[in-house]
Amino acid sequence: MAATEQRARIGVDVGGTFTDVILQAPDGRVSIRKVLSTPPGYDRAVIEAVAGLTAGGERVGGVVHGTTVATNAVLERRGALTALVTTAGFRDVLELRRLRIPHMYDPFWLKPDPLVPRRLRFELHERITADGTELKPVDEAEVGAIAAELREAGVESVAVCLLHSYRFPEHEQLAGRIFREALPGVTLSLSSDILREQREYERSATTVVNAYVRPLMGRYVADIRRGLDAAGVEAALTIMQSSGGVMTSEDATRRPVLALESGPAAGVVAALGMARQLGFENAIAFDMGGTTAKASLIEAGAVSRSREYEVGGSLSSGSRLMRGAGELLRIPTIDIAEVGAGGGSIAWLDPAGGLQVGPRSAGADPGPACYGRGGADPTVTDANVFLGYIPTGALASGDLSVSSALAERALQSIAEPLALSLTEAAAGVHAIANARMTRALRSVSSEKGRDPRDFVLIAYGGSGPVHAPGLAEELGCTTVLVPALAGLFSSLGLLFARPEFHDVHSCHLDARTVDAGEIERIFDVLETRLAPSLDGDVQWIRGADLRYGGQSWEVEVEFTGSLGDVLLRFEDAHERLYGVRGEPGSPIEIRALRLAGIGPSAAVAALGLADESRPRGGTRAAIFDGETLDVPVRTRASIGDAPEPGPLLVDEYDTTVVVRPGWSIRRDAATQTLVLERA
Repeated sequence: MAATEQRARIGVDVGGTFTDVILQAPDGRVSIRKVLSTPPGYDRAVIEAVAGLTAGGERVGGVVHGTTVATNAVLERRGALTALVTTAGFRDVLELRRLRIPHMYDPFWLKPDPLVPRRLRFELHERITADGTELKPVDEAEVGAIAAELREAGVESVAVCLLHSYRFPEHEQLAGRIFREALPGVTLSLSSDILREQREYERSATTVVNAYVRPLMGRYVADIRRGLDAAGVEAALTIMQSSGGVMTSEDATRRPVLALESGPAAGVVAALGMARQLGFENAIAFDMGGTTAKASLIEAGAVSRSREYEVGGSLSSGSRLMRGAGELLRIPTIDIAEVGAGGGSIAWLDPAGGLQVGPRSAGADPGPACYGRGGADPTVTDANVFLGYIPTGALASGDLSVSSALAERALQSIAEPLALSLTEAAAGVHAIANARMTRALRSVSSEKGRDPRDFVLIAYGGSGPVHAPGLAEELGCTTVLVPALAGLFSSLGLLFARPEFHDVHSCHLDARTVDAGEIERIFDVLETRLAPSLDGDVQWIRGADLRYGGQSWEVEVEFTGSLGDVLLRFEDAHERLYGVRGEPGSPIEIRALRLAGIGPSAAVAALGLADESRPRGGTRAAIFDGETLDVPVRTRASIGDAPEPGPLLVDEYDTTVVVRPGWSIRRDAATQTLVLERA
């Protein structure tokens, strides 16, 4: 362990447009690279950037990777040909779903097609009851016959989800052994390995998503490993989880569903650390990249977490209010709302002639029109270039050059049909992108009963600092924080992520009469299962799912202190969520006990941040509220601790900070954070 700590560590965040890599030396100094992503072979950009940073012979002790490969496979429906094997009578669970309609007043809304078509969903005539009684054993010949059908269908991956296997996995494990022998080369996902929780739809859906992305994730991780080895980087490779912790690359290939929100989670981890440093307890983390915009709530010095997440709808989120539009995942995750609005999001006209933005993105290939790589469609980035917010010339590592003429040409395709000036068209694209992103910001704040005016907005990602003041005005926030290395902030967060593993025990206990010793025994079993995966000092976090007697849904609370403390915590949380509290003495049930094991961080606490501001100065014409102004252009290092009024632009290696009229800017010397405040 000591030898590893003396080596550099690398954080790699792959986005739809750019791949960000940061190397932290043992003394805290950092080196950075921002290169274009290389779809569909995203590993090529990763290896190129890592090789560039390690060309000087830097010895690397660990590589931490955040990726959206699994997420994009679900969004774009390009995962593996997957089959589902389930208990007889449960073949259509994926289509029945839950009775949740995200668009109540849209008569044309249709449920999304399941990832597994009905012809590839097979019933196994076995049965174990909820108390573990075997009603019907597994017929091995029947399993073999199903395996033959799967082989004939050419499936690449199989999900197995049998009734009550969250408590009694024997039948599922037997079927799994037969499938492994009969289907070599086909990946297998057992629900008892993926999610040990009751509720058939949630467990089936989560296991199916894992199976759907597992072959793709396995190939991707293997390609990264080979590339690192070829570059002479033989360090351990770990993958960021949606929960904000990391897992080994082997775990990621076996349970990729845990890494669906891998990249965005890293940015929230970094935002939490920065908020704590600056003394802000409440913040909204806002990450705008090339393809999507993400938002997450930090409250009382802690990130907001969720046990359920939907991916694939118009709004990917853990919100209780917006359900049914995407694929449901029952996994521990940082609560992040995501919309298809980023710098590369394409502006287009709908059949009625209305201006729309996203969710389709120009991505890295060809990218926004202003990059000069063959793109012709107007994007949010093109609008921002025309408005003067983003400078022309070399971008990031110098691989790209931004052209205002190309941006103007692209914008004409929407300005002319609408009889708008180019200024009006660009401003319209910028405003509509803001409106789409505001939806994500409200999803994690006002839709959860929080007043955004009580929070600061932390803006990062390549495009986040460009849009943040305008979004803050919409929300009523008066303070915006822009961290150093804002455009690579998620890769920075990867360096501080800690190993993290979760387990759960579903149960049905009367919380008012249960023996405390029984609860301790369950937690001991969970700890015994998790301990082999963790080294060093481990932080154990206990949780429980509780509900009032007769309810259908639970509320998760932290399990600390006495059982009485836990019950009080549940009733307070229930009242905050639903506005009501049970009568004194109301029956309360414990439906699950949860345990998370979190290992130590390997990052160096003090970061040696070089000034990566672009060597610019003078002024640049920029358009605010339809008026063209000659706006000063500064570097981060030139901003002092005394507030300076906007309008003002801060050009950096990885982003531009736009200070709108009516705002001021100053720099916190200790963290190099830019603090924007509304007058």
